Amino acid sequence: MDAVFDWCVSLLYYLAGVLGITYKEINVWIFVILWPVLSLFMFVQIVVQGARINKLRKDIKALKAKG
Repeated sequence: MDAVFDWCVSLLYYLAGVLGITYKEINVWIFVILWPVLSLFMFVQIVVQGARINKLRKDIKALKAKG
């Protein structure tokens, strides 16, 4: 587990250097800005897909009832 953490920290330091920002700044961008935005986007997508599935189920049920 320590090796994975160390590798991730090294990657963040590398990316920070490439982007010309600090390690702390890249942490803020990833874990305070990008991660929550992506999580919210995925949550909305799950809700929308659930609504579409429910509508399709109702449509299928209605078609079966017709004949």
